Amino acid sequence: MSDKKVTGGCLCGAVRFEIELPTLFCGHCHCSMCRQPHGSAFVTWTAVPPERFRYLAGEEQTRQFQSSEEGTRTFCHLCGSQMLCQVEPDILDIALSALHAPIDRVPEAHWYYDSRVTWFEVTDDLPKYGGEYGMEPLGID
Repeated sequence: MSDKKVTGGCLCGAVRFEIELPTLFCGHCHCSMCRQPHGSAFVTWTAVPPERFRYLAGEEQTRQFQSSEEGTRTFCHLCGSQMLCQVEPDILDIALSALHAPIDRVPEAHWYYDSRVTWFEVTDDLPKYGGEYGMEPLGID
């Protein structure tokens, strides 16, 4: 395990946290449950095991929203910044935009690409996945 850490937090600064690298993945999610709360065409996520995440300040300012049967999203109740999402118990997703420095990788794929918005054109060559769980190859790289 690396001893390199990256800090992050919410817009108002009340919530601060750090993650310990290495990350598990990094990619762009186009599903509506990510797009809608972030107000964006897609959300770029990275992830670490929960034991490599810790709050530095403001954990009491966080609130959770169960966005699906499997998923819980964590946000700052003061400024509304959504920072975390957890679907699997051993993986904690962190919005890349909530981090204050680069991580150990760049985005590697587009997930739920078949749910993307029509008003934004994706022009990169990253692999594109879709289907019910967002991870089936679409063959349109």
